[in-house]
Amino acid sequence: MTHELTGHRWDERIRERVGETVRRLVESGEETGLQVAVYVDGEQAAAVHAGTGGRVDGVPPRPLAPDSLVHSFSTGKGFTTTLVHVLAERGLIEYDAPIARYWPEFGARGKERATVWHALTHTLGTPQLPARLTPAELCDWDTMCGVVADLEPLWEPGTASGYHGWTFGWILGETVRRITGLTPGAALREYVSGPLGVADEMFFGLPEGAVGRAVPLEEGNWAARLAHLPESAPFRRYVVPNPGLWTTAELANRPDYLRADLPACGTTTARAAARLYAALLGEVDGVRLLPAERVERAAAVAVEGEDRILLGRYAKGLGWFLGLPAMGGDPACFGHQGSGGSIAFADRSRGLSFALTRTRLVGGSADTTARLLAAEVRPLVPRVR
Repeated sequence: MTHELTGHRWDERIRERVGETVRRLVESGEETGLQVAVYVDGEQAAAVHAGTGGRVDGVPPRPLAPDSLVHSFSTGKGFTTTLVHVLAERGLIEYDAPIARYWPEFGARGKERATVWHALTHTLGTPQLPARLTPAELCDWDTMCGVVADLEPLWEPGTASGYHGWTFGWILGETVRRITGLTPGAALREYVSGPLGVADEMFFGLPEGAVGRAVPLEEGNWAARLAHLPESAPFRRYVVPNPGLWTTAELANRPDYLRADLPACGTTTARAAARLYAALLGEVDGVRLLPAERVERAAAVAVEGEDRILLGRYAKGLGWFLGLPAMGGDPACFGHQGSGGSIAFADRSRGLSFALTRTRLVGGSADTTARLLAAEVRPLVPRVR
């Protein structure tokens, strides 16, 4: 079911509202640079950008463009999730299959029965990384797959959910590689971004020719928030056990990190991310990534309640988070947010997709931009289901 009001009138109302707000946020200095994109019923209703890349010492800030690539951290988990579901629809992967069926080495240390479903729902029990891991090791695929295969679960798989901030990417990415014979980045291009026509705007690791299109990020309060986490906090203790692994502008601006195939993260444009979610809700220029039945299943609540790592209550589908604050708390919305405030999601009840990338990283009470902009759009697009 789609809206009666379509095309040009949608474009005008949404584009004006979003454009005004984005310009105000950047001109006031509250934001450095933003890209925002909105699709309704498979058509792009707005693609707005303003501001610059982050300010880095000795480098003049570069104006943000529609095709500027912005590293958006865990927003990329939504791309990985989509890739897994596309492979499942093709019969190449089964949710209930043990990961060790595809990747035998992963079955070590009590993980022989851990399934793809456990990985997608963050219930596998292996969110932890070695305390002395370096950024260079983080960027080495074979090293990290060896580390992850040798992890012992902190809890029995399936008995609790706790955010697998980094390990989500290698667990599912190596599973994809074993199945397809393609690196995660190549598989994303083959099965998702290529068919959508955004292969040059959506990446895990950047090819050499695209590194120059990635704008630098800068810190707002995000690094300081990570630094103030108690060392006993599960996220600090397990997911980012040393500062070299913190999801900060310093890490995101490293060329070796940007080039690394890391399916826990993504570098993208807002318009490409919004297009992906639009193609999960319906056709976009004749392309639909998944049938409605598959999306309904994957975006239904799979686990709900206290997250052992994030220490809050969350609803999760198969790989996507549901009803986050920027989504208005609506369980009909599914997607993923990234460290520092980026986000991309779909609203099944409105036929709406929304994506925001930003070049200044903020969190906590200062992280209001995605919620503000999504709230500007939502009233303009009535529910259709």
